[in-house]
Amino acid sequence: MRTLTVDLGDRSYPIFIGRGVRQQKALFDDAIHGKQVMIVTNETIAPLYLEEMVSMLSVDYKVDTCILPDGEVFKTLDTYGMIMTSLLEAKHNRTTTVIALGGGVVGDMAGFAAATYQRGVPFIQVPTTLLSQVDSSVGGKTGVNHPLGKNMIGAFYQPQAVIIDTDTLSSLPQRELSAGMAEVIKYGLICDVPFFDWLEQEMPHLMALDNDKISDAIYRSCLAKANVVAQDEREGGIRAILNLGHTFGHAIETEMGYGNWLHGEAVAAGSVLAIDLSWRMGNVTEQDVSRSVALFKAANLPVLPPENMTLESFIDRMALDKKVLDGSLRLVLLSALGDAMVTSDFPMEDFNACLLDALEASKQANLT
Repeated sequence: MRTLTVDLGDRSYPIFIGRGVRQQKALFDDAIHGKQVMIVTNETIAPLYLEEMVSMLSVDYKVDTCILPDGEVFKTLDTYGMIMTSLLEAKHNRTTTVIALGGGVVGDMAGFAAATYQRGVPFIQVPTTLLSQVDSSVGGKTGVNHPLGKNMIGAFYQPQAVIIDTDTLSSLPQRELSAGMAEVIKYGLICDVPFFDWLEQEMPHLMALDNDKISDAIYRSCLAKANVVAQDEREGGIRAILNLGHTFGHAIETEMGYGNWLHGEAVAAGSVLAIDLSWRMGNVTEQDVSRSVALFKAANLPVLPPENMTLESFIDRMALDKKVLDGSLRLVLLSALGDAMVTSDFPMEDFNACLLDALEASKQANLT
């Protein structure tokens, strides 16, 4: 087992990474402070891991469960209400602990429920997908989607612990594994060139779920995110670099309908757009672009946006991004490979050309 800490003063918490760690009760005991536990999971994960967790924790705690429908399309206020109803019906008090057992959707909604139930109760993240293990479970972003925009309703609320069991990845569909790899690649692009180089060499082993390699990738990803979050917990500055590709990507997810493009797929295509714009601005080389595209492709990820989107639909969706400030669209771009920046200072002609060329390439690719 490997351990690291998200250093946030009195809100600091550990991340545990390893095989079988979800079965180590002592890790939960250290993070549970009352006698009530509510495990929030979904219909896909419940048959795999819920019974064993209930059995393990019931020895010392009153354990209740809330099983949600599976999918990004259900990341809504209505589903959030299901968690609240479960907590209230089971008479959970302010010392209860919410455990999020599942992927990013479960973690975001359970965390938002914990942040708002009786004005805040403790919660633990037990992420079961690669994307949630390397990204959404760490850093305290919680929330739900709105039909007009992704993650527009939520709160910053840190967990008591993040327990990452790499064994859960064996039950992950290949498409979900690829989606998670988009966030792994992101860390190399924004702040860690040696990690990017390593990913280029090891991607076949990672996609084959070599346990040592995947554990290394998760650890290095979590370490990168923890370092950024420790500097800027509430995204007032540097933390926004973690959103490379996300402004373009969220536009794709919202336009296409939540769940039709997985979050990681949209982030991959969005990252390529951000890197291409960075190249047009003279910040990165053509080789940097080619290497990045090749790495996303090696993870079986899309590198072009949906062919049926338009420049206008991208602009309309991106106008609702949380990084828009006083009417100005801000993007996460690269000032160099391994060095990200947040800026609204980009030529609109380059922005438009970047999108139009990518959309045309997408149409041509679908014609062949």
